[in-house]
Amino acid sequence: MNRRHFEVGETAVTILCDEAFLPIARESIFRSRDVIERFIRDDPLFGVTLEPYEVKRDAHSLIVRMCDAAAVADVGPMAAVAGAIAEQAVMDMRDAGAEQAVVDNGGDIAFLLRDEVTVALYAGEGVQGLGFRIPPRKGIFGMCTSSGTIGPSISFGMADAATVMADNVALADACATRLGNLIADDSDETLSEAVGRIVAVPGIDGALAAAGGRIAMKGRLPDLIRVAADPSKITKVEISL
Repeated sequence: MNRRHFEVGETAVTILCDEAFLPIARESIFRSRDVIERFIRDDPLFGVTLEPYEVKRDAHSLIVRMCDAAAVADVGPMAAVAGAIAEQAVMDMRDAGAEQAVVDNGGDIAFLLRDEVTVALYAGEGVQGLGFRIPPRKGIFGMCTSSGTIGPSISFGMADAATVMADNVALADACATRLGNLIADDSDETLSEAVGRIVAVPGIDGALAAAGGRIAMKGRLPDLIRVAADPSKITKVEISL
């Protein structure tokens, strides 16, 4: 697969796919951003609220998916934006014939897998050298990560990494934000209770929380393995505006 880093505005993605599908992924991301930006221009509240947003069912499907995910997770719709954009790009590549495609939108990753891939977990100095071996599974699915200590995520907690896996990538993204918000301290009790609450959400496969060098996991997650993480492969904004 080809690996490409791509940025537009505050969106920074890493795309892994066959060369023929790269333009489709790029065009999809541009379209998704345009849909979201137009909606925010019509109603600025959508872009800033930290609470679920009630949307008309005839709104664009991307907006509806974001709002539905946010309502389940009890967060604002923009908590699902990165996962929703990544998911749409992989959906569009699949519809064009792709059998293997990965879009990492700043740590919120959508997968369509024919072959196994490895994903490193970046959780700062406290947790290093760990990752997931992701096997193929039917359809598109997601693994999304939020953090209160690393990167630009809006979080009211202190998680170094709050990772959630689900078939619905937008839902995984929204619930990763919710999980991060629940990590008020780095005690074993807090981490265990937080992942338990997220795994209880319908549609969530599994969750991992890391804080203060501690990790809690629950549900169905891929195998956690030792990996030699490469910081240069972290998907982040590299172009200064």
